Amino acid sequence: MAFEISDECLACGVCMDECPADAISEGDDIYVTDAELCTDCGACAEVCPNESISESK
Repeated sequence: MAFEISDECLACGVCMDECPADAISEGDDIYVTDAELCTDCGACAEVCPNESISESK
């Protein structure tokens, strides 16, 4: 399962800098996760100041 970023994203970019798989990129309004590149490490969720990143269900 990949991690996903909710609409609560503040678009601060902290998660993108932390992702070792380069699976996060800047979307139109918020950052987005590429599920095919995500390695499920959770580094992005750990640094998100808004807790808007969680594991997909």
